[in-house]
Amino acid sequence: MKQPKARIHFTDKYLLQPANPVTVNLIGCGGTGSQMLTALARINQSLIALQHAGIFVRVFDDDIVTKANVGRQLFASTEIGFPKAEVLSSRINRFFGTNWKGYAVQFNKKIFESLTECSANITITCVDNVNSRFEISKMLSKSAKNNRYRRDKICYWMDFGNSRNTGQVILATVGNIDQQKSKKFIPVNNLPVPTEEFKELFEASSDDTTPSCSLAEALTKQDLFINSSLANVGASLLWNLFREGMIQYRGFFMNLKDFRTAPIPV
Repeated sequence: MKQPKARIHFTDKYLLQPANPVTVNLIGCGGTGSQMLTALARINQSLIALQHAGIFVRVFDDDIVTKANVGRQLFASTEIGFPKAEVLSSRINRFFGTNWKGYAVQFNKKIFESLTECSANITITCVDNVNSRFEISKMLSKSAKNNRYRRDKICYWMDFGNSRNTGQVILATVGNIDQQKSKKFIPVNNLPVPTEEFKELFEASSDDTTPSCSLAEALTKQDLFINSSLANVGASLLWNLFREGMIQYRGFFMNLKDFRTAPIPV
């Protein structure tokens, strides 16, 4: 019996052989974002070792480090009171020898339009606010139409979201990505954005952005390892996008309570 062809997505060609580092905007560097930034640094080192130009990351977060962040997020007690974005980007730069930028601002339409260097090939959102997701989606879609042939053209959006014990990671294309012809696979040029595919789910969800006063209180809202688990598996998906040049899955749902991960096929 003839097996049906697998649906796959070929990575945008520019990401595989760029003349300059691939640009990445990491929006939110709290529980998941702080873990993801470290994973991005490891991806960068590995790409460079494979004769790739690597990646350049900008970090956006207007929050400061609090006592409740120490332990669950990647911050130390000596960093309490300092901007998260600046703390993390400086630490990564010292450790890995990079020159990544940290912006202690909220990523919104005003910032996106005022900073000429704000456009990026890949946008990664680790935000806990549904309205922010919809706003970012609109900004990316609008900007992508105007810069498809620029070096910093917008190609992908990876969104992280979680509750106490569950979470999801969705990789989407911002517009269509040209696909090569294949006799073995069915190439898919468009991966739907989460704000359209899961619009009703996002609209029905409730945001709880109330600051926690202690680590113990923070752990009643989110499990200790849900953020790092999502970040590691999500980073593995991003790594496959670079390393393999194609992906068969565009995200996953995770339930850490019963240790289940369900992949989302292309």
